[in-house]
Amino acid sequence: MKNSYLDVNPWKIIEKGFNPNRVKSSESIFSLGNGAMGQRANFEEYYSGNTFQGSYIGGVYYPDKTRVGWWKNGYPDYFAKVLNAPSWIGIHLEINKVPLDLNTCKQVNGFFRELDMKTGIYTRFFEAQITDDCRIEVMAKRFLSMDEGALGVIHYSVKALKGACEISIDSFVDGHITNQDSNWDDPFWEHQQKTVSNEFIALHSKTLKTEFEVCTFAQTNLINRNEIISSNFKTKEKAWRLSQCSSISLAEGEKLTLLKFGGYINGMNHSPSQFNTKALAVINHAKEKGFDKLIADQKASWAKVWKQSDIVIKGDDKAQQAIRFNIFQLNQTYNGKDARLNIGPKGFTGEKYGGSTYWDTEAYCLPFYMATKNQDIARNLLKYRYEHLDKAIENAKKLGFYNGAALYPMVTMNGEECHNEWEITFEEIHRNGAIAFAIFNYERFTGDTSYIPEMGLEVLIAIARFWTQRVHYSDFRKAYVILGVTGPNEYENNVNNNWYTNYLAKWCLNYAKEQVLHVAVTNPKRFEEVKSKINWKEDEANEWEAIAALMYFPKHPTEDLFLQQDGFLDKELFPTTKISKQERPINQYWSWDRILRSPYIKQADVLQGFYFFEDQFDIKSLERHFDFYEPFTVHESSLSPCVHSILASKLDKMELAYSFYLQTSRLDLDDYNNEVEEGLHITSMAGTWMSIVEGFGGVRVKNNELHINPKLPEQWKEYSFKINFRGTLIKVQKTKGGTKIKHDNIELNVFCEDKII
Repeated sequence: MKNSYLDVNPWKIIEKGFNPNRVKSSESIFSLGNGAMGQRANFEEYYSGNTFQGSYIGGVYYPDKTRVGWWKNGYPDYFAKVLNAPSWIGIHLEINKVPLDLNTCKQVNGFFRELDMKTGIYTRFFEAQITDDCRIEVMAKRFLSMDEGALGVIHYSVKALKGACEISIDSFVDGHITNQDSNWDDPFWEHQQKTVSNEFIALHSKTLKTEFEVCTFAQTNLINRNEIISSNFKTKEKAWRLSQCSSISLAEGEKLTLLKFGGYINGMNHSPSQFNTKALAVINHAKEKGFDKLIADQKASWAKVWKQSDIVIKGDDKAQQAIRFNIFQLNQTYNGKDARLNIGPKGFTGEKYGGSTYWDTEAYCLPFYMATKNQDIARNLLKYRYEHLDKAIENAKKLGFYNGAALYPMVTMNGEECHNEWEITFEEIHRNGAIAFAIFNYERFTGDTSYIPEMGLEVLIAIARFWTQRVHYSDFRKAYVILGVTGPNEYENNVNNNWYTNYLAKWCLNYAKEQVLHVAVTNPKRFEEVKSKINWKEDEANEWEAIAALMYFPKHPTEDLFLQQDGFLDKELFPTTKISKQERPINQYWSWDRILRSPYIKQADVLQGFYFFEDQFDIKSLERHFDFYEPFTVHESSLSPCVHSILASKLDKMELAYSFYLQTSRLDLDDYNNEVEEGLHITSMAGTWMSIVEGFGGVRVKNNELHINPKLPEQWKEYSFKINFRGTLIKVQKTKGGTKIKHDNIELNVFCEDKII
């Protein structure tokens, strides 16, 4: 394990000491979000050092033109980008006419920052030597309200420790922003209107092309020694930077306190004509409450979140801190209140991957939200895909498919495919299967039988139609094959008969037929509506079944093993232990040509299928495939260790399961991949949760019943978690003495290792 510069604490992320080389990494790790907006932990004051400025608004994006040296029919026109939004956090100070800048200060002492995961409050403290005869102390607290999605709060104080201070304050909204991740460096925003007064500043902006309208607003207040709030500032404008300014004199020992309210009014929810009215209402409501009450409300909101989603680990603080960090970030990223929003791989913490929706949502995130939220929250993730079904059909049509066949995008903001790597855009078609599996998984866990007839059946039929057209019958093999694909292992491109893809296709076809027959019997009126809408042919489901029955799966000629793809045994099968440590990760040291010819697996591929469909394979088969494929897996995808941890737990390989758990849970805290400064791995954090609940906890739904088979890692004294199963909150506690299960605050006398609730 790598050593982290962060303290180990069960409820907090703590950094001590100022190091300019860590600023960008900490900006990611200490990020804040509330489901509607988020921001990296940039300093409020000016910073001339290396920094990655980032503020983001849920649902707002830009179609950056795809940048390639060639073009293919069906290629996406653009790569959607989550946009760095105008910033409202800036509080620039001059102390005795010297800018406060931690990069140029004579000395910085006592630097400390803390992210309290129990409350969502971010605190930063430092002492700065401005000149030989002037030293100050700064304490800043910041949070994004979990109750009011448009509101952020900053409490910023400056104390004169040595010498008198003449302080010039420039608190502003800044429209001069760019994206770090941009293909052409085009401008993304057009600023249209501004409001500047001594009490309120607001910038009305519109994105180019997509025409999302947003109001970035702020109000800065001075709090005097009698706790009286005043917002009587002078104003200043510099192009699209709008400032509230003031000057304050502090004698040695005196303190200045600023209270700043800011945030975004999103045109997706409010008319632009009402932007200022809405923003002022948010500010006035917050001001009436006051900082202490806002803090109390924030604590209460997070207490509700933790009451249902906390996982408690005793005896291993690194593991405890890690799982809470993952749960915390997932709750900051998505709250399920708006079905138009989804979960990007970086959430609100960075711009890599465009901030778009991947199959990660269905394969990894859905189980977390099903079990730690109410049913409707998870349902909205599936509704998101249903609302994009027409676009998925359009995507498939661009590639030559017809009759309502749907290919869901690998990457999307609005349902259109917008990934700019051909081997993923065209070939990583297994994402279709993950969406179908999520529908099955949702109904299995929640017991909600209304989603499939209302929405899911149309999705399943469209996906089945795609698989029907994507396969073809091989006279040589006397079976249906799927050629030219990329499986979850992106270190193999354009292969034939990826086992995982073929197996998903077979399962989808059978499951779609099963649901067609079920809805036809149980809800004939709805089935007739669907048939009329989609041009249903009566023999379609039988064709699906016939194809599924003859699906080809590559197998090892002498061992009882499925092969990852037809040519896997042609590779030089050296395990990852043969790779020099100086060449890891291989994606940073090897050529792409060398990687593609190697046997090395980026993430679970065949084993992803065994994870999804474990009830269709016996334990011996799982063990054979795990022992064969894991030694070739380099785990260079953040989505890899969690699946391997779950499977290792099932196989009683507990040391390996624990090792994979630490890798997935502390991926960002310990910066395993040397890339945390780009943002956090939000979607893989849901896999971390699964590593405990499904892995160590053994939670499964079988035959419409909840099964729990907990196992205790040797490093832990005990652990407990909660799941909301069909409206009942169940607590599972595993100790060295056995298992205790409570639901509705009633303790069940359950101590055996496998119980049905």
